[in-house]
Amino acid sequence: MLIKELEQKISEIWSSPLTQTYLDVLGQLIAHKSIFAQQVGLKETAQFLEQVFKEAGAQVLVDQSYAAPFILAEFKSSRPKGKTVIFYQHYDTVPADDDQKWTSDPFTLTEREGYLYARGVDDDKGHIIARLTAVMGYLNRHKELPLNIIFMMEGAEESASVDLEAYLRKYATHLQGADLLIWEQGIRNEQGQLELTGGNKGILTFDMTVESASLDIHSKYGGVINSASWYLLEAITSLRDAQGRILVPGIYEQVQEPTERELALIETYAIDQMDALKKLYGLELPMLQSDQYDFLRTYYYQPSVGIQGVGSGYQGKGVKTIIPSQAFAKMEVRLVPGLDPERVFKQIQAYLLDKGFDKVNLTYTLGEKGYRSDLSADAIYNLIAVAKSFYPQGISLLPTSAGTGPMHTVFEIVQVPMVAFGLGHVNSCDHAGDENIAIADYCRHILLIEELIKSYE
Repeated sequence: MLIKELEQKISEIWSSPLTQTYLDVLGQLIAHKSIFAQQVGLKETAQFLEQVFKEAGAQVLVDQSYAAPFILAEFKSSRPKGKTVIFYQHYDTVPADDDQKWTSDPFTLTEREGYLYARGVDDDKGHIIARLTAVMGYLNRHKELPLNIIFMMEGAEESASVDLEAYLRKYATHLQGADLLIWEQGIRNEQGQLELTGGNKGILTFDMTVESASLDIHSKYGGVINSASWYLLEAITSLRDAQGRILVPGIYEQVQEPTERELALIETYAIDQMDALKKLYGLELPMLQSDQYDFLRTYYYQPSVGIQGVGSGYQGKGVKTIIPSQAFAKMEVRLVPGLDPERVFKQIQAYLLDKGFDKVNLTYTLGEKGYRSDLSADAIYNLIAVAKSFYPQGISLLPTSAGTGPMHTVFEIVQVPMVAFGLGHVNSCDHAGDENIAIADYCRHILLIEELIKSYE
């Protein structure tokens, strides 16, 4: 498709009554605060989505067995042998509290200079409505779908998808056998390419605490008494070497190494650059890898251990000369396929004991396994062929992202080829202030999904 033709189609989609009608629905959906971490608005938002999809003609099931209702909205084809495509979505968002800077109210959909701003407009409510708009656009033109389409929507994705596994096992037989599962979201990268990713890293998070005495001690004893702070810092430091490699024995023996195709896809399509990262974040410390190949291989295919937060002692104004009796840290390990979060946690526990850090108490907080695909399924090849027409700058195929989500949980139960792509861009600011999407990307995603439906004719 020529660029001018694509621009014309984007303009037509944006100005169409259908798009504008569902844009109003998106505004209402965003206004429904749905934050699992704060237990805000989950049932109300699920009820709103139930109403929206029923009015669109879908058969809707809302299961409220757990804190976040689970929604299945199905558009059925009359074709007896019609294939099925599943959209995995989530209607919960992260908070938009005072610690973030917003130019406009985060729960009011706002248009400015070709962009839409709101909490969840990219992650992930905008994707729900854009994809629904595409389904309705096809139905308006053809009256009948050539395939079955299922919107599977959970409400706890931003909190490690609590209870998703239980929901999936309950409805597994209904979801299994689909041709393709399209993951929640994705981006157009800096080169204007649509990124299609086949997986994501897993994660283990845990707390580390040390209590070295029954009360804080005068710091005049600093030369003879150890402190919780030093003790904890030494324990944390023992977990990795200067290049970031995890030192816990047995970790790397479990790692599922990338295939030749997976390595080749990263070398061909990954555009992440060390210098770009330095510029983007204003990095003052040196990178942990010395060359681009090691950087990409580590970023996509190797585990890492990180400190989310650490604290101890006096943090107030001025000076307080003490030896802290307590210290804590919130830790994470980004996992790759082959690594089980509970097993890794136990290995870290055993390692710290072996190193003599028996006063460090570890508490497991959450875990998800990693998942990876080489994007070679027939349904994914079909999607790639369709998508190329809408992205003149090309397609970027990545077997995994470095972020985390419940892809492994879904695949393990549903057993369907999966791929992630979406309507975001590199500066969509997910989880930050002024989360946004470009109107052109929103419309292009609608066009792509409608054309994908057409490809099943």
